[in-house]
Amino acid sequence: MSSSSTSNVQMVMIQALIKLLEKTLAGKGLSGDLSELSGSSTSKKAGSFESIIQKASAKYGVDADLVKAVIQNESAYDPEAVSSAGAMGLMQLMPATAASLGVENPLDPEENIEGGVKLLRELLNQFGGNLTNTVAAYNAGAGAVQQYGGVPPYQETQLYVNRVLSTYGKS
Repeated sequence: MSSSSTSNVQMVMIQALIKLLEKTLAGKGLSGDLSELSGSSTSKKAGSFESIIQKASAKYGVDADLVKAVIQNESAYDPEAVSSAGAMGLMQLMPATAASLGVENPLDPEENIEGGVKLLRELLNQFGGNLTNTVAAYNAGAGAVQQYGGVPPYQETQLYVNRVLSTYGKS
């Protein structure tokens, strides 16, 4: 393994540990953006995807600030993020979901954002524009939101909905 690929693997591991720590803190009712520990600034990263976000948002009629809130909470603007469950990229698309949305490479920022925004539009339509249910369905799946008639009683989803809506409200 070359030193540059070793360095990349180490950075991915550090970012994964930071995300795990953030999730652990959130699970204990604490919050904090630890992304600065990996030497990356969210605002710098956010700017580099602005035109892609604007284009997809306009195409699907989804508020760009909602897209940014989802990206911030899903991946902290890390286009190479991969969750322990297998979700990938900026908007953390699961492989089957990505495929159903026509996304061939979920780690490609343009494809990932296009697919994620398309999914948000589908969920907004499915839930009659109800933002809370849409965000919950993005996290837990539409079936879970339908089954429970709203945000499912999953702590992770409840925290996620609160974080995304809070981030969205600040934009």
